[in-house]
Amino acid sequence: MFTGITEEIGKIVPSSPGRLAVAAQRVPGGLEPGDSVAVNGVCLTATECDGGRFMVDVMPETLRRTNLGGLRTGDGVNLERALSLGGRLGGHLVQGHIDGTGRMAAVMPDGDALIARFDVPPEVMRYVVCNGFITVDGISLTVISRSIASLEVSLVGFTRQRTTLGRKRPGDLVNLEVDIIAKYVEALTGASTSEISSEFLHEHGFAVG
Repeated sequence: MFTGITEEIGKIVPSSPGRLAVAAQRVPGGLEPGDSVAVNGVCLTATECDGGRFMVDVMPETLRRTNLGGLRTGDGVNLERALSLGGRLGGHLVQGHIDGTGRMAAVMPDGDALIARFDVPPEVMRYVVCNGFITVDGISLTVISRSIASLEVSLVGFTRQRTTLGRKRPGDLVNLEVDIIAKYVEALTGASTSEISSEFLHEHGFAVG
């Protein structure tokens, strides 16, 4: 389990097929073989750690379903070690199980912040609500607006400097993970998107007034 709070940006270094090697200053020193680590929001298992870098094995299915398959030597990646029991939950509960990929559509200035819009597939958008959580490349963010096929988040200077989102450009692919609570609600109620209405929400206690 993770929090969506990036610890540092690592750099992809050369490795053998089916593996990723990541160099970083802090995260590798805190890992042991067998530990979980999130790379761009994807939960992976460290297989080798030497203090200055770590290795992970990556299945072909993971490469196909995330943006890890497009990484090249020198690319930056967001890194987070697994949450320790009793640690601070600064973002939200993140599993590291990617629900789909989206693409950055636009970046717009908003005072000292930037508004980033992402095009998102329907199977992910069904779980997105305004003021709810979304994980983008492993970063816990708050959805400030949504449409049928896209969502917007606000990026403060700290987020842009400490994560790879500050380097993203329109067209870039990102990994997306929705809030697990939304999926549990759907599973427990047996509801699909088409069945959810204001009456449904009132009946099941998700809305008042």
